[in-house]
Amino acid sequence: MNLPNKLTVARMILVILLIAFLLIPPTWLGNEPIILFSNVYLRYFIAAIVFIVAAITDYFDGYLARKFNLITNFGKFMDPIADKMLVNSMLIILTVPHQAFVGQISVPVIFVVLMIARDTVVDGFRLVAANQNKVLAANIFGKAKTVLQMIAIVMFLFNDWPFSHQMQSDSFPIVSMIVIGAATFVSLLSGFIYIFQNISVLKETHDDTTAH
Repeated sequence: MNLPNKLTVARMILVILLIAFLLIPPTWLGNEPIILFSNVYLRYFIAAIVFIVAAITDYFDGYLARKFNLITNFGKFMDPIADKMLVNSMLIILTVPHQAFVGQISVPVIFVVLMIARDTVVDGFRLVAANQNKVLAANIFGKAKTVLQMIAIVMFLFNDWPFSHQMQSDSFPIVSMIVIGAATFVSLLSGFIYIFQNISVLKETHDDTTAH
């Protein structure tokens, strides 16, 4: 297994550990410390650091694979799965804030539903294209969507810090909401562009040969 593939596997392992860590019942941890100007719970701070490390591996596995011609079928199959596991699992978890963590903001469910629905449709197009021996390249908006999603996840884990520190403690987390809203908009935009550019893969092909 080459280095890019090892990074992909490492990212999947980090995702599993991160999910397990965040799903530990708050009552098991007792009085959890709050850091960063009494705004961020220690659990979310640790989760943000692990998430950032996993996101960095997402960049480097692709970069190394392209630079040193280490692209493999394993990498082409597992890399997008690891990416979806990393981003979508975190978005889903962050829609339900822990009850014991008073004041921890959550991601609006509608945004997560729209983004996952978009990914499902795009993956369906790629599956149909693969059956026709075609490879559908991602557009620039798709890459921007992923970057915005990752930034939004870190901001929600940090409970809108440092922007929340500049506002009243009970103020609406406007910056985090703007970023997740932008991620949702760009996600849908990239999805529509992707469908428009590749709608031809859904057209039926007819075999002109006649069976005897």
